[in-house]
Amino acid sequence: MFAIVDIAGQQFKVEKGKSYFVHRLPHAVDANVAFDKVLLLYNESDIRVGTPLLEGIAVDAKVLEHLKGEKVVVFKKKRRKGYRVKNGHRQYFTRILVEDIVLDASPRKKAAEKREVAVEQPVIVEQPVIVEQLIDEQPIVEFPAEAETVLENIVVEEVAPKKRKPAKKVAVEQPAEAEAVVEETVAENATEETE
Repeated sequence: MFAIVDIAGQQFKVEKGKSYFVHRLPHAVDANVAFDKVLLLYNESDIRVGTPLLEGIAVDAKVLEHLKGEKVVVFKKKRRKGYRVKNGHRQYFTRILVEDIVLDASPRKKAAEKREVAVEQPVIVEQPVIVEQLIDEQPIVEFPAEAETVLENIVVEEVAPKKRKPAKKVAVEQPAEAEAVVEETVAENATEETE
């Protein structure tokens, strides 16, 4: 029996009793871990494929150790330029031992759901409250009589409006009547300037 499981973003074909190197897990050494992202399960004559995951199936594993992989040398060079850079890298891994492939993991999920923090339910009002009724019954804000006299004594300063930039003149085709009106106003302005 084997299963294909998603562990830390990678898919592994796992069997009971074998150990595997996976990307570093945040669990302590000797901690038990359950992986529930099972994609495929092969059990003798039965093959189950998830869409994308299988419900109620989990893989139990134990963290054996945390370690680093072998050094990978990263060497960069640009010919005829005198540019050479040599770096090394060691990937962090976790070695796990698959203890069991659990076919009915639904009780675990139910227990995990119970442990989740209860979400506050919204309050349901049995009778709808109309805002106008509330306003008629009680004024929203009450000012004492002293506050009204204080408000009367406040002097409001007028702010001068901002000066706008003159509009750009755009040539627009005007009908003949409008041209005549414009010519009359121009003539009147010319006579006023001469006086």
